[in-house]
Amino acid sequence: MAKKKEISVEKKLRALYDLQIIDSRIDEIRNIRGELPLEVKDLEDEIEGFQKKIEKLNSESSELENSISLNKNIIESSKELIKKYSEKLKNVRNNREYNSITKEEEYQKLEIELAEKKIKDLQSKIENQKEIEASLKEKLDEKSKHLTAKKSELTEIMKETQKEEDILLKQSEIYEEKIEEQLIKAYKRIRSNVKNGLAIVPIERGASGGSYFTIPAQIQMEIASRQKIITDEFSGRILVDAELAKEEKTKIEKIINSL
Repeated sequence: MAKKKEISVEKKLRALYDLQIIDSRIDEIRNIRGELPLEVKDLEDEIEGFQKKIEKLNSESSELENSISLNKNIIESSKELIKKYSEKLKNVRNNREYNSITKEEEYQKLEIELAEKKIKDLQSKIENQKEIEASLKEKLDEKSKHLTAKKSELTEIMKETQKEEDILLKQSEIYEEKIEEQLIKAYKRIRSNVKNGLAIVPIERGASGGSYFTIPAQIQMEIASRQKIITDEFSGRILVDAELAKEEKTKIEKIINSL
């Protein structure tokens, strides 16, 4: 990377404040969106979860229906065998044969009873799953409507703000290129450590912007001279005089409005 041309402290302060104005506007745009992107993502994840649960219930219900069919087949087979055993009983030749057939007949009756019990239990499970599925579908429908509304809201906000944000992000990169790397690192570090993202603030009524701590007159004079970079001892933010801030704000607003 080519070494950046050495510039005066005043030009550095102006470039830094210009960058702050641009980045602050990007912050405002993102704040307008607020938590909407996260809300949309959370709703999409919830909906996906409901859909997977419903799919699982459908799969389980199909398995239960198959089990019911198998047990119904068992019942039919047992009934057919009982009919055959009844016919055989008409032609038994001895007690041994009679006892053998009646045991088989009793066994098939027990098989029918067991299969009927299983069918009843399976049907009960299916009914229970239908209730759960109906509840899930109701929640899914509610969440889907909520998601549609949130997506619509986000789309409208994105329409209004995305183009401006893209332009501002490019401008932010352009202004970063004008400032030496060490200052940029300091600027970004300060921005990350303050709630409002203001790393550079003007003097307002004898105090740094947004602060109640008065800055000594001598320090104010040094700031106004624009001969060195001075930070607020309480917040660590870089300070500029009100006149410079006003000039740069007017300049950057004109540039942004012309883009």
